[in-house]
Amino acid sequence: MSIDERVKKLRELMKEKGITAYIVNTADPHQSEYVADYYKGRVWITGFTGSAGTVIITEDRAILWTDGRYFIQAEKELKGSEYELYKMGIPGYPTYTQWLKDNLRDGDTVGFDGKVFAQISVENLEKEFENREIGFIDEYDLVGELWKDRPLLSKEEAFVHEIKYTGKTTSEKIEDVRQAMKEFNVDYFILGSLDDIAWLYNIRGRDVENNPVVISYGIVSLKGAYLFVDQDKINTDVENHLKKNGVAIKNYEEVAQFIGAIEGNTRVQLDKNRINRWLYKSIPESCKIVNRVDITTNLKAIKNQTEIENQKNAYIKDGVALVKFLYWIDSNIGKLKITELSAGEKLLEFRKEQRDFIEPSFGTISAYGANAAMMHYSADENSNAEIKNKGLYLVDSGGQYLDGTTDITRTVAMGPITEEEKRDFTLALKGHINLSSARFLYGATGHSLDVLARYPLWQEGIDYKSGTGHGVGYLLNVHEGPHRISTMPNSVALEKGMVVSIEPGVYKEGSHGIRIENIVVVEEDIKTEIDQFMRFETLSFVPIDLAAVDVSLLLEKEKAWLNDYHKAVYDKLSPYLNEDEKDWLRNETRNI
Repeated sequence: MSIDERVKKLRELMKEKGITAYIVNTADPHQSEYVADYYKGRVWITGFTGSAGTVIITEDRAILWTDGRYFIQAEKELKGSEYELYKMGIPGYPTYTQWLKDNLRDGDTVGFDGKVFAQISVENLEKEFENREIGFIDEYDLVGELWKDRPLLSKEEAFVHEIKYTGKTTSEKIEDVRQAMKEFNVDYFILGSLDDIAWLYNIRGRDVENNPVVISYGIVSLKGAYLFVDQDKINTDVENHLKKNGVAIKNYEEVAQFIGAIEGNTRVQLDKNRINRWLYKSIPESCKIVNRVDITTNLKAIKNQTEIENQKNAYIKDGVALVKFLYWIDSNIGKLKITELSAGEKLLEFRKEQRDFIEPSFGTISAYGANAAMMHYSADENSNAEIKNKGLYLVDSGGQYLDGTTDITRTVAMGPITEEEKRDFTLALKGHINLSSARFLYGATGHSLDVLARYPLWQEGIDYKSGTGHGVGYLLNVHEGPHRISTMPNSVALEKGMVVSIEPGVYKEGSHGIRIENIVVVEEDIKTEIDQFMRFETLSFVPIDLAAVDVSLLLEKEKAWLNDYHKAVYDKLSPYLNEDEKDWLRNETRNI
């Protein structure tokens, strides 16, 4: 079926069910950012493959909402269908809830699948229509009814993430959770977030591509801890590990029944952003709901010393893979036919050579020329550009290792580049250096620091429509909260041990895209009589392409930062390279 035929079939189902407007979101029952193929219903109904988006379909309209990372991509992928693109955060485009409010009439009905819709999203909808006679139907997965060749869920076994990597046992983590529960005066803590569950129970899996999690639910009480999971995935090692740490294993489907049997007047903590509507409705009405950010979200965001040291090791291995790749592409450009896809495959080969590598941490963004202007571009057989010995090539990639999760972006000149490209690259570099070298007062948030990365770009009338930095998991999701660096308000202070990216860029549609990304960890800096100052320690070590830098635009302190950084790159990576690669790296990290 074509996309428009799928929409037509969906409308027929909507009419049968008495639904005026049907919402298809990008989610699984655990509100994951990246979902298993089984849950990619929004991709199936739209043809848009980006990782974020919300769809509304009515009798005569089909609309997709997505954010600035995907505007260019969405326009291309929706072309030829009846879908309209509504650009989130851009003046003139209402939110999807506002659109519903403006276009629905009393007596109309909104439908959605409550198993993949967060409880907070439902409450927001209900609030929008609290003075209107609008009905809500939350039990139909209409896309699933039409999707005949829907992929199956993974059956791969989970595995234990050993103490030498985690630095803390599962029972110790559970005790930390219970201490927080006592402080919040709650009896039960319901956990739907897959990366939080994996972190708490020190298990990992292969249920979601690039995200080593296990599809499951977790519940902790003051006396017990439970994992609800497909037990075919639990081998003897995992079973023994969980039982040793006081975790009872139950079937995935039992979770609603278990919650429904919680005794009355119990205080239950959860995060309405991470619990789906279906599960929320199973909680007895007599229970008192305490809605706040998951306890584990804050605990896992602050890495312990074992995790940080392991993470540093992972970034050395990842840096070696990247240097081998950059040397390879630099040596072969113009001699071999290299495409975006073949380059990405070659980079994966180099990562696979590294010890304890498992899989990529996200789909590699291998983008040449104008394709790099799409922040989350994904090459396919139709778009797969040949990389020539001119212009800019951007590669954003990462790996999942037993000792950490990596994420790094480099933009490199493949040959001659324009003065505009060189200026834009240098402005992005200045922003990167400005934030990376910042000293800031304890209590500062990523929101308050974001301007440091954008300032050099803003002075030239340039901005990028994405955040500057995201938290990074530990053999977990490459995007992790609660902290971030962004123009979007965020009240989470940057604490010692938090790992975050710094990735300013320039994106010019039809021309080029530039991003320079390193991962850093928050550390304590100087302490005065009254104040504690903080700083970032860089974890990523890969050369920044000097051929793309306009040195005349750099301040002396920026040159010093770059020279110091490049010395560290050479010192840390050269012992793992052959002589030709060392010679290449020595030149790439020369003083300017």
